[in-house]
Amino acid sequence: MRRFNGVRVAALAAVVLGACLTTAPAAQAHDRKPPPSMLGIENCSATACHFDVPAGNYDVTVRLGGDAPSSTSISGETRRSLLPETAADAGQRVTRAFTVNVRTPEGEPTGPDGTPGLDLAIGGSAPALADIRVTPAARHTRQLFLVGDSTVCDQPAAPYTGWGQQLPQFLRKGVAVANYAASGESTVTYLQKPQLWSTVQPLIRPGDLVLIQLAHNDKTTDEVTYRTNLETLVAGVREKGGRPVLVTPIVRRWFNADGTLNNDIALLVNGLGVNHPEVIRSVAAAEDVPLIDLTAKTKALVESLGVEGSKALYLYNEKKDNTHTSAYGATVYAGLVRDALLAQHLVPRGTVRVG
Repeated sequence: MRRFNGVRVAALAAVVLGACLTTAPAAQAHDRKPPPSMLGIENCSATACHFDVPAGNYDVTVRLGGDAPSSTSISGETRRSLLPETAADAGQRVTRAFTVNVRTPEGEPTGPDGTPGLDLAIGGSAPALADIRVTPAARHTRQLFLVGDSTVCDQPAAPYTGWGQQLPQFLRKGVAVANYAASGESTVTYLQKPQLWSTVQPLIRPGDLVLIQLAHNDKTTDEVTYRTNLETLVAGVREKGGRPVLVTPIVRRWFNADGTLNNDIALLVNGLGVNHPEVIRSVAAAEDVPLIDLTAKTKALVESLGVEGSKALYLYNEKKDNTHTSAYGATVYAGLVRDALLAQHLVPRGTVRVG
């Protein structure tokens, strides 16, 4: 697949909230400089915040609300949705917390470096940020790595949006999503390129989850090679003490005349006859790896919505694209992943937003 390059705050309290940052973030220990001693609302303008911090995982605690009714969302770095729109009544203050991964490159690992530090954007229909505090995440903070392609990655420019880009908003403080998916990558290229697997594997710590969804670009990969590559990724995660999770690919929105998606294009059977979802299911069973069957889940949803209703999930209206998701579709699909993580007890319930 090709790479696609591409709010006014009701009240800002003039109070400096921060914490002495005496411990370094867990990941990417090289080239660190000492972080500033205070990270609070003094780092914010009316619509955005910038924190001059090195790579690592950070806990962000916000207090939302103002004198008038408000509704605030927060995104950050390369268009990642970090906090869903959150309402507060007039005079009410609502506290929310999440953990964010800061890295270079900040978006796709094969893309540009982006802006150093942590950048947040304050959005929503009636935004009101009353206060904010940023501190290094605890060493034991769970990392959730994403290994995937353009349907998963942090897409740099609208309207393209990967489901991994929307996943952080469904998670609370204590889980950091490190999205190392990249556009155009197959199981073959992901293992070959130094910015990808060779970079990801050393960052995996015992207990970290690694979700693997690679299939869309394995158009010329034979079945033996495809299976071997998946097994190599699984073994590499386990070698570091991580927990691999295999994810079947989202369907392509390609309908039959009868309104079903029972065809090779929709269900990712490549030109060599390799049925990617079936191979992934087989490897998961043979290797005793948790499986998120996103192919089955997205197929059921797209078919239930029908030809017209399913267009909003993808970029059909904007680009006549039946493979890549809109921001709305990516959010819906990220919700399916969230539900599977909960159902299979892969993350603690207390770290997941369900409403």
